[in-house]
This record gives sequence, C-alpha cells and structure tokens, in this order.
Amino acid sequence: MTSAMKIFGIPPYLTVAAVCVFMGIMVLNGRYWTWGEIALLFCAVNLIYNPGAFMIKPSVAQIIGNGLIPNFPGGFNNEFFFFLMADIGTTIAPWMLFFQQSAEVDNGMKEKDIPWGRLDTLLGSMLTVAVAIFIVIVTGTILQGVNIDDAAQASLMLMKTNKYAGTFMAIGLFDAGLLEAICISLTSSWAFGEVFGWAHSLNNKIREAPWFYANYFITLITAGLVVLVPKAPLVLIRLFVQVIAVTLLPAALVFLILLLNNKKTMGDYTNTLWQNIVTTSIVLVIVVLSSLYGISTLFPNMFK
Repeated sequence: MTSAMKIFGIPPYLTVAAVCVFMGIMVLNGRYWTWGEIALLFCAVNLIYNPGAFMIKPSVAQIIGNGLIPNFPGGFNNEFFFFLMADIGTTIAPWMLFFQQSAEVDNGMKEKDIPWGRLDTLLGSMLTVAVAIFIVIVTGTILQGVNIDDAAQASLMLMKTNKYAGTFMAIGLFDAGLLEAICISLTSSWAFGEVFGWAHSLNNKIREAPWFYANYFITLITAGLVVLVPKAPLVLIRLFVQVIAVTLLPAALVFLILLLNNKKTMGDYTNTLWQNIVTTSIVLVIVVLSSLYGISTLFPNMFK
C-alpha cells in the first residue's frame, strides 16, 4: 500500500496512519455484516486490473503461447522453486483456512447455508484466478524480460507505456494490500481468541471482547511499524512469508482432512473418496515442492 501511494506522492507514514484508522473504524462498528460489506466492496475494486489487459492489446498468440503453455526459462533451480512456492503461498495459505471458518461463524451461517457457502467459495476462487490472469497478461506483455524489484516499480513502468493501465495497476496494488491487511489482522485475532477462549466476534462490543480487539490493534500497529522501518527489504520479507506459509500449509490441511473424515463430527458432510483423493494430492504436491526447494537450497548445483 505504501509503495502504491508513493506513486501518487503520498508519504508512507501518512498511508500507514490512514489505513490503521480506517481499519480500526471498520472493526469498531460492532457488526460483522457491515465489515463484510466494506470488504466485499474492496474485492470488487480488484477487478480494476482487468481493463488494463484490454488497453495494451496483447497478442492472442502470445497469451496462448506464453500464458497457457508452461515455460521454464531458467530451468528447475532454487530460484524457480522459491518463486513457485511464494506464488502458491500468496494464493492459498494456512491463515485462509482459519479466516474462512471464523468468518462463516461470525456471519451466522447455518447448516442450510452450506451449499451457498460452497458456491461463494467457488465464485471467489474463479474471480481470483481471473484477476491474476489479467495481471500476468499486462505485466507479461509490457514488462517481459525486465527486472522488477516490486509491484510499484511495475506500475511506474507501465505508466510510461499506458498511463491508465499503470494507474489501474497502482490502484489495484493498494486495494490488494488493503484487503490482505484487513483479512490477516482479523484472522490473527479470531485464532488467538479461539486458542485462549476469549470472546472473539465482530458482533461483540469492545467491553464484551477486550482481548480480541486488543490483539487486533496490536497486530495492526506492529505491522505498520515494520513497514515504516527505513530500507527494510519488504519485498524479500513478503516472499519469505509466503514460502513459510506453504511449508506450514500441509500440517493445517492434514488436520482438516482428518476432521472432514470424522463421521461422528461431520455426519452427511464427511469427505467422499473423490474429495479425499483431491485433498491428499494437494498435500503431497506441496510436500514435494517444499522438499525440492530445501534440496535445491542445500545442493544448488543438483538441478542444473
């Protein structure tokens, strides 16, 4: 968010302060529904990436050749596994599992709402992939072969080619950061609330759930201070966080699969054979990738 706002001449400390105040107001309204509506609004803003792909008029042949057909220009090396894991980590991470289950509870969903919850998750996943495709099309067409240190730099370079495409990228960058900050900080408070048995709901007032809100604001302020550390390697920190998330993901998924196979707990919603095959395959793929990354780190010449 600070990188995106610097493009428009707004200093980082002002961005952090404004975001912290805004996020504080979001959670202090005392209702999950209001918080959820605001979050969905910012989800819709993410679609701002999509027009950029049409503005730059990429070649269809190039999209198919470089987008749909896998390319490994650098080969299977440590850098490849690192970025692959970071890419997975920013798409699916342990905190997302805890966020979704806590959000459904706070939203007051019942058993009869499960089909709608599944549809909601499916549509959200499809929209996420669609937005990601448009981002790849824009950056892959304009910035192919150019070394980029962060997304803000990509936005600035895009502005030189197409002012509006670059501006849309910058707005989308800020929006994506805000959404992530909103979700992850709240997930931490929900998770700590469950672990320690605190009241932990957005539907509670501060006096009803003091530790829940205290944890939220401590997380918020700490994260803001880290961002403001002079010359902190924020991009590298972010990438490593995503890689660590992937490494920890199998543990969370294994316990989730065990829970979903508990007939006494799940009843009619116990995992089917096909669901077990899919979920187990996901865990195995992640374990294999994590292992390959570890091996490539210890023995960098093995995959050359």
